Amino acid sequence: MTYDLYLGDYAYSSWSLRGWLLFEKFGIARDTTLVDFSDQSVAEQLAKIAPARTVPTVVTPDGAILSDSLAIAEELASRHPDAGLWPLAPAARATARNLAAEMHSGFMTLRNDCPMNLRLSYSDCKPSEALLKDIQRLETIWEHARNTYGSAGPWLCGDYSAADAFYAPVAARIAGYNLPVGKIAQDYVNTHLSDPAFRRWRAMGMVHGATLPWYAKDYPTRAWPGPKAHTAKAIDSGTAENAVCPYSGVSVTHLMEIDGRTFGMCNAFCRDKTVADPEAWPAFMALL
Repeated sequence: MTYDLYLGDYAYSSWSLRGWLLFEKFGIARDTTLVDFSDQSVAEQLAKIAPARTVPTVVTPDGAILSDSLAIAEELASRHPDAGLWPLAPAARATARNLAAEMHSGFMTLRNDCPMNLRLSYSDCKPSEALLKDIQRLETIWEHARNTYGSAGPWLCGDYSAADAFYAPVAARIAGYNLPVGKIAQDYVNTHLSDPAFRRWRAMGMVHGATLPWYAKDYPTRAWPGPKAHTAKAIDSGTAENAVCPYSGVSVTHLMEIDGRTFGMCNAFCRDKTVADPEAWPAFMALL
C-alpha cells in the first residue's frame, strides 16, 4: 500500500508544490490525483475524501486523511524517520520546524499580492510597503538559519529539509515578481530555481492544464530567471531512438527532437514536460 496524494494545478498551487516536494525530495512513494483548478470547485472534487476540502491532501495507507501541509510534514517525518525530513541536530531541527511554522501561518501580504504563477515572471510589480516588510522578515529568518546552521549545504539548515519545501513557493514568488532581496536570500532563491525537483514541478506546470487568467497580474513581464532550459521541441513524425518511454516503460507514441535526435514518450504529457525542461528529468537525460 502507498499514500494517495491529491494536488492542485502545478503552475498555480503553492501549497500543492509544498506537499509534492515532501514526497519527491524524500523518496516517499505515492499515487497522485490532480484536482482541476479551472472550475474553482476544489472542495466538491474532494468530496469522496471528506472532510478534506483543500490541496494538498494525503490519505495514508491506513486511511488517515491529512489536509494540512504542516500535519503532512510531521506525519511523514514520524512514519519515515530515516527519510530526513527534519535535520538530525536538535537545534537545527527546532529552527527548521519554526521556519516551516512561520511560513504556514504568516506572510499574508506576500501570498495575497503575489499569487504563485510559474508560467510568468514580472520585471516590476511595484511592491507595497507591507510587502517589503514581509520580504524583510524573510531575509531575517533565512539569514539566521543560513548563518547558524547552513554551513553543511545550500539549504536553510544545511541539507534539504521540510522547511525548504515550505519556502519553495516563496522562492518562486521572489523570482516571479522580481522582488528585491539581498545576496543571502537571492542565493537561496537561486538554489530552489536550480533544484531538479523544483524544475520538474515547473516543467509540468508549463504544459499541464489551462492558463488561468485570475492568477495573472498587469505588470511588464521578463524571461523566467531560473536556469535556461535545453532547447527541444515536439514533432509529429520520425523514428525514435528509444522503443519505450523512459518514465513508464510503455511503447512510445509521441515524439520530440533535441540536438537533432528523436526520442519518444508514451503520451503527450510525458513528451511535453520533457520538452519544457529536458535536464530536469534524470530518466530522460540517461537516454540523451
